[in-house]
Amino acid sequence: MPCQSSEELNVLVKEAREFTKDGKVADYIPALGRANPHDLSIAIQYPDGQCISAGDIERKMSLQSISKVISLALVLMDRGPSYVFDRVGMEPTGDPFNSIAKLETSSPAKPLNPMINAGALVVTHMIKGNSIDERFQRLLSFIRELGNDATIQYSEEVAKSEFNTAYLNRSLSYFLKQHHIIQEDVEELIDLYTRQCAIEMNCLELARIGLIFAMDGVDPDSGKQIIPVHIARICKTFMVTCGMYNASGEFAIKIGIPAKSGVSGGIMGAVPGKFGIGIFGPALDEKGNSIAGIKLLELLSKNYQLSMF
Repeated sequence: MPCQSSEELNVLVKEAREFTKDGKVADYIPALGRANPHDLSIAIQYPDGQCISAGDIERKMSLQSISKVISLALVLMDRGPSYVFDRVGMEPTGDPFNSIAKLETSSPAKPLNPMINAGALVVTHMIKGNSIDERFQRLLSFIRELGNDATIQYSEEVAKSEFNTAYLNRSLSYFLKQHHIIQEDVEELIDLYTRQCAIEMNCLELARIGLIFAMDGVDPDSGKQIIPVHIARICKTFMVTCGMYNASGEFAIKIGIPAKSGVSGGIMGAVPGKFGIGIFGPALDEKGNSIAGIKLLELLSKNYQLSMF
């Protein structure tokens, strides 16, 4: 079923787009710095196959931190919650997503949660496979199944750009290796992690993955339980408590839906039992979230009473 342009969504996108002037694209990753800051698009995918949209929903974006939710689901399926949470915590942090501060003050020095960079690096370290390529292909195959698109790929340009500038992530990884949380070659881990972050899709595919989380791991098209219920619920809980970096508390109060953002300007939302949302708006606020994307979700949540609280 093709995605239908929605006049209501177009009105909300027009209103939210005004906020792009107050944001800034993520130019610290050179390949992301070329995005048009005024872009804004949204797709909403329903369980019955219906889809509504506004803006240029076919525009590709790299997943960046949105991939953290998906890699967490895969690793929880691979290893089980007790193994994973022995190595990464479950608590929100008020610090920026790339901060090292809490690692230095925590004992043991494990990351507070899987949505900050330190925690995501530990999760990616746990992806099973005998080589970097095999581990990446497992994650990519899982994402292709969730997005129902075998052509989903990663941008070599974005991955290389991130790899060459990943000084902070290398620092986090070496710190974690010193404390035996990470036990592989740091350069290989950074290679895998930057490829993971550079996986590309459009708003439609993002909304479909959001829908699967919204439906507790069930693919509505096939009826297949792709992600076990308890794992989908763990992931959604992290999206609520930690998904929007250190703006997650304010986001929960104002909008109140499980969501995960990335510094490319993507946001994946999962309205429990109802629908999935995919948004692309590359102009970011000071915390690394799509400034117009958040405004758009706020308008949606208020207009249609979407908050789960």
